[in-house]
Amino acid sequence: MRAHGRITPSVTGRHSRTSPVTAARSVVGRLGPRPDGTVPFSIEFNPPRDAAGEDRLWRAAREFECMHPAFASVTYGAGGSTRDRTVRLTGRLAQETTLLTVAHLTAVDHSIAELRSIVGAYADAGIHNLLVLRGDPPGDPLGEWHRHPEGVEYAEELVRLVRGLGNFHVGVASFPRGHHRSPDLDYDTRHLIAKLRAGAEYSITQMFFEADDYLRLRDRVAAADPVEGAKPIIPELMPITSLRTVQRAEELSGRPLPAALRERLERAAGNDPEGNRAAVRAVGIEIATELGQRLIAEGAPCLHFITLNFAKATGEVLANLGYTVRPAAVGA
Repeated sequence: MRAHGRITPSVTGRHSRTSPVTAARSVVGRLGPRPDGTVPFSIEFNPPRDAAGEDRLWRAAREFECMHPAFASVTYGAGGSTRDRTVRLTGRLAQETTLLTVAHLTAVDHSIAELRSIVGAYADAGIHNLLVLRGDPPGDPLGEWHRHPEGVEYAEELVRLVRGLGNFHVGVASFPRGHHRSPDLDYDTRHLIAKLRAGAEYSITQMFFEADDYLRLRDRVAAADPVEGAKPIIPELMPITSLRTVQRAEELSGRPLPAALRERLERAAGNDPEGNRAAVRAVGIEIATELGQRLIAEGAPCLHFITLNFAKATGEVLANLGYTVRPAAVGA
């Protein structure tokens, strides 16, 4: 049973033909400059809901393979609502593609025994990189959070649990404007530092649209703890392709889109958001490009893109930023 003791990650499938060093590649180890001199970038997938969605995700994964991202992460539904699908999909990505795969793991609605079992399943799939999150409540991401009676309360505890189970590389979430449950930014910063001290090697931010929010986060952490502040903080971006995407962005972040950016998008949409989708999308690509340019200029270690399981929009932003990419053939 995986509910007790230390898990020894097995090396299976595709990784069985590689050395242990290659199999245990870490996110931080992939953050050096790319051969073409560009900043590394990474991508995020969501578990698809049906067979058609899974086909679309695999097409996007193959497109991204040609662009050589530093890593690819796979999200985990609130309350573990996509648990089995996530574990299966993440394992396939690790074994059947060249992508360095990062599995999300959330504490919400899971006992410690269940969390150990999930980590064991990832290990069996050859996955050694986990992004550890407290997670949002099922149904209402902004609702009240309840600890599982046999689970953990904070992401810091989950980091310690995972690190104690084997040779795993762990990342955590960070919040440029503070987590919506944090009473203030100082409190939020202390919690991030606690997660890093617990053994997290890096953090990936919540999605944001203004570079200054990221820069202030980076400064806060460095000022509060120079040692932990030296660990990479990877900014998360999402190219906006429709006004519906704006709504989704606000739901995911719990924060409204900056007024100036919303005005640009609504001006492009005019009186017919559906009829002017191409114009809205073009402005969304411009916004993501501008943000990426500023972040690169300010020394961000990597750009992490929410892809919504499409390659085209992210590929266009990367091309605008000077990356060599193969034109994507699928929508969005």
